[in-house]
Parts: sequence; structure tokens; C-alpha cells
Amino acid sequence: MKNPTFIAELHTKLGAPSSEAVESLRLLKAFLQLAPGQRIEVIEMVERLTSESHPETDRPLS
Repeated sequence: MKNPTFIAELHTKLGAPSSEAVESLRLLKAFLQLAPGQRIEVIEMVERLTSESHPETDRPLS
């Protein structure tokens, strides 16, 4: 996506992405670069952290 014309057209149509959207895409890119076993570990850790902060739901996110 280094084509300045394409980027300018997207910016005109969609506006500037929020910083949260940009950070989410960076995290997704990093997640996809992990080995499958590491991805599972990350998912399990996030589910554990989520269940600790929201004890009313004891079902996994996935």
C-alpha cells in the first residue's frame, strides 16, 4: 500500500483511521506472525485475563 494515489483515495472515502484501529491492525499483524502454538497460548492468556476481570462469564471467548 505504498501507492500515494490509492492511499489518498482511501483517505477521502473513509477518513483517517483512529489510533485504536491502527493499533489493532498492528497487533493482528504481530499475532499472525506467531507460530500456531504461540497463538494458542496468547488466546488462552487473554481468555484467562478476561475471565478474571469479568467473573460473571465463565465461558471462553472463542
